[in-house]
Amino acid sequence: MQTTNTPLPKSRLQIEFELPAERLTRSLDDAARRLSHLHRFPGFRPGKAPRAIVERVLGASTVLDEAVDLLVDSAVREAVREQEIVPLDSPQVDITQAEEGKPVIFKATVQVRPEVKLGDFENFKFKPEIDAVDETMVEKVIDELRDSEGHLEPVNGRGARKGDYAIIAFEGTRDGVPFEGGSSERMPLILGEDRLIPGFEDHLVGQERGEEREFDILFPDDYQEESLRGQTRHFKVTLKELRGKVLPEADDEFARSVGKFDDMAELTAELRKRLEASALDRARHQFADKIIDYAADNATVELPDILVDQEVDVMRDEMRSAFARQGIAEEAYLKATGKTDAEMREQFRPQAEKRVKSLLVLSEIARVRGVEVPDADVEAEVAAARSRYANNRALIQYFDSERGRNYIRSTIRRSRTVEQLVDEWLAANPSAARMPHLEETERGPAVETPSAGAAASIGATDTGSLAPPATSAAGA
Repeated sequence: MQTTNTPLPKSRLQIEFELPAERLTRSLDDAARRLSHLHRFPGFRPGKAPRAIVERVLGASTVLDEAVDLLVDSAVREAVREQEIVPLDSPQVDITQAEEGKPVIFKATVQVRPEVKLGDFENFKFKPEIDAVDETMVEKVIDELRDSEGHLEPVNGRGARKGDYAIIAFEGTRDGVPFEGGSSERMPLILGEDRLIPGFEDHLVGQERGEEREFDILFPDDYQEESLRGQTRHFKVTLKELRGKVLPEADDEFARSVGKFDDMAELTAELRKRLEASALDRARHQFADKIIDYAADNATVELPDILVDQEVDVMRDEMRSAFARQGIAEEAYLKATGKTDAEMREQFRPQAEKRVKSLLVLSEIARVRGVEVPDADVEAEVAAARSRYANNRALIQYFDSERGRNYIRSTIRRSRTVEQLVDEWLAANPSAARMPHLEETERGPAVETPSAGAAASIGATDTGSLAPPATSAAGA
């Protein structure tokens, strides 16, 4: 078998094949035997009809077509295996010559893993940026804790304030006539959250229990109900109930009530410690993201449409899952935003291209650096997933598959590659603040649930798993 490879744009490869005539002859015999199993030939047992009989009954062209299909498939798989080609889809075949007694000549065009040409990914000049923790930040957390421990009491002797819990009755009219959906006898709301029409709740500030107020409201141009967009309506509102939240004092008793703290000083010290740890963790992640962007910006790679399209599918599924958690239907979102499905996919495309390039670049850095993930680590994550996502059968089945295991391996491999780059910078800059990563603190899941769920839902092949196997550091 003779082959000639010609690289094409967009990471495609054209392979020209010339196969000896005798291979077609053998394939014709194989095709005849196969067809004799699939069809009945009087006087012959299944699979025993001679080729001449098969050709006479089914036609010589039928046998030839079957033989060529078998031969092309075998030759392409042989070339892919011998040349270690990583195809991303099924090849497109163009047959030039296929006649018995002559060499078989054809071309196969296949989408392959793109070549990644790394640029600089180590000599960056930026540094980690760690947010300073001050007293205001600590006080904000204390206020949030107090708010969570607060209780509601009826309000007497004052008007409504933002943050109060209210129950109102209202009626909306146009030219004195009520309109559909514009009235309620008991509508609960928290003043200031703007759950209703923008500006509506501002008219309730200062209103006392039992008081009735009237005002006009202009509906925004993007209001969900199309018939009300840009329209002015009159509202009559009665404040039926009003309760305010009473917060506990920030004292030693409060500190003891929220945890095993002796006094406010100990609680404050612990909160500062946690905020500082969070600031370091956030700084490490942001620093890692900047390193990834730097490496991707300096690398050269042609992005295959098939990988970008797959990433768009993943992003769409991530969005659907996020909407589902909020009780929002995707169709309702598209209607509200006035976007079509095609427009939404196009909107995702730039970010999908960035994600695909980053994944490919990180996988190439991992290969060059010899970063490997032992099978034991992958199996440990699969076992943990069975427990962690016990109610998500689709996700567990995905992780149990070869494709899912490749997803896990690639995810861990990328993460360890980035951690290695961060740790190397920290080692070279000992005066920088220590920024521990997951392995040094509490180890979390190796894979992010939304992304993994999206990949599982469409059976995605992880882009990073398409890279060549990692080599040893000495061989890199």
